[in-house]
Parts: sequence; structure tokens; C-alpha cells
Amino acid sequence: MGLQRYQSLGWPHFRSEPPGSPELEVDSPTMKIVVCIKQVPDTWAEKKLSPSDNTLDRAAADGVLNELDEYAVEEALQLVEKHGGEVVVLSMGPERTGETIRKALSMGADAGIHLVDDSLHGSDAVATSYALAKVLESQGADLVVFGSESTDARMSVVPAMVAERLGLPQLTFAGKVDVDGSQVTIQRRTEYGYDVVEATTPVVISVVEKINEPRYPSFKGIMAAKKKPVETLDAATVGLAADQIGAAASWTAVESFADRPAKAKGQIVTDDGNGGAAIADYLVAQKLI
Repeated sequence: MGLQRYQSLGWPHFRSEPPGSPELEVDSPTMKIVVCIKQVPDTWAEKKLSPSDNTLDRAAADGVLNELDEYAVEEALQLVEKHGGEVVVLSMGPERTGETIRKALSMGADAGIHLVDDSLHGSDAVATSYALAKVLESQGADLVVFGSESTDARMSVVPAMVAERLGLPQLTFAGKVDVDGSQVTIQRRTEYGYDVVEATTPVVISVVEKINEPRYPSFKGIMAAKKKPVETLDAATVGLAADQIGAAASWTAVESFADRPAKAKGQIVTDDGNGGAAIADYLVAQKLI
């Protein structure tokens, strides 16, 4: 699977076409988009690790839909509204992850898939990409869409790993997505602007937060979400190999951790006419001036 680089309108372009990839007509009502979402601790809550196994203590904070995944759901909904088709959300996590799936359904997604199994606990990015890819193998998706990263791990690697496992082209860090038949074109955000990257379906895409403005679930959407189908899968049903999931199979682990030290008490300067000089002396001592 190679990338061909060419120039047009002054911008670097890349084109990716996997050998033997089927020509799928994504402008038809049969287009299927699977959005991978994650439940993460509330962004504003204090994150904690569990001393029992050094993994994230998810019970210590409320679980919410990963903020960057909201942009992925919104982009999928907009593409389906324009081209027709269906949006399915896929999430891997404990029982309460079902709440996050319902949030995405209330935004407008058509159905959900929940991969839940105690054996998945502690899976790192490599193990997670394996589990997600195994589920996606049977979904027949034209587009698999991710947020660019999760707010609890901040790694930005799972979309690329999933694409590699599925043998599909990856279009990552998309600030704009256009679909024309089986052709998908994105503006890939870079430090200097963006690259135009193209691929044919099926394809894996990750989107950045500036791509759109996620919609708020309406009351009607919230009520409708309660009746939408959510398929629950476990490791055995998906056919996950026990030696490739969970903490024991992960390539990375937290060896140890310590609580953040308490903030040091600040120095109080009483201004008896020499306050300015005292502050200057302090700044000099800290090598700030």
C-alpha cells in the first residue's frame, strides 16, 4: 500500500489506493460509517490511578464521551445527511460505557456496538487497536472515523494502528472531509497549513477538533436514543485471542506512580516602602531577571 505524491495548486498531495481494494459507491444510501468512540473521565475532574494495578481509576470521576470523538460523530452525521447511509458507533469499555454510546445515539447515530469484557481491562493502544480491528472486520464499513486522540491518553496512534491491522489506507488529522463516490479527500492539518490526501474506500479517518461544531442532542434525539439498537459483544464472541488483550498482553505499562506534591506555600512580601526592591530581589534569585 503506497502513497503517491503529486503537486496541484501549490499544495503537496498524496493519493493512496490499497492493492485490490473494492470500488465501493459511498454516495449511495448503503454507505456505512462506523465511528469509534471512547468513554473518558470528565476533563475537569481530577484523574487518579488505581494502586492495585496502576491503571486509570475510572470510578474516581464521571465518565463522559471523549470530547474529540464528538467531532468524529458530527462529521459522520453530516456525511450521511449529504450522501445517505447509516452511522454506527463502536466503543470498548466497561458496563457504564453504554451511557456514552447512548450519548452518541442521541446526537443522531443509528446504532451502537459495545465491546465489553473484563479481560480487556488494562489494554494499551496496541491491544485496543487489535480488539477494535477484530470487531470492525465484520462490519463492512465504507468509512471508519475516529477523533484525533483521547483526552485521557493523548497518544493519537489508535486510528493508524487500526488502519494497519485492517490493511486499509489511513487519512489522519483531517480538518475537512469530502466524499465523491468511492473517492475520499481530506485536508490533513500540519504545522505549515494542510496537505490534500486522497484514498478510495474503505478507509480509516481521524478528524481534528476544528473540522466542525458538534450538535447538542435534542430532547427528541435523547428519547429516540433509548429505542435504538445497541449490540453487546464480548471477547469470545468477537474471537479475541487472550494473549493479545488486557494488561498482561500490553506493550506499555505504568511501573509506579506517586501523588502530586502539595503546592508550596508562596512567599509573602510586606510592603513597608521597600516592596519593589524585595520583589526585584526575588526575581533575581529565581533568575527571572
